[in-house]
Amino acid sequence: MTYLAIAAAVALIALNLLVIISVFKSERSVGAKALWAIGIALFPVLGLLFWLLVGVRRVR
Repeated sequence: MTYLAIAAAVALIALNLLVIISVFKSERSVGAKALWAIGIALFPVLGLLFWLLVGVRRVR
């Protein structure tokens, strides 16, 4: 069970880093990027989900 928790934590950290990179590559203002990055860092699970649901602007 411990290895599963470690694997989940590593996966969450990796996903958060990818999302923060995605935030900084977006076309938002510097302030908005900083707020998104801080929010994702402070609330890793909720910030990640919120960025994926609301923050990503999909081009259609």
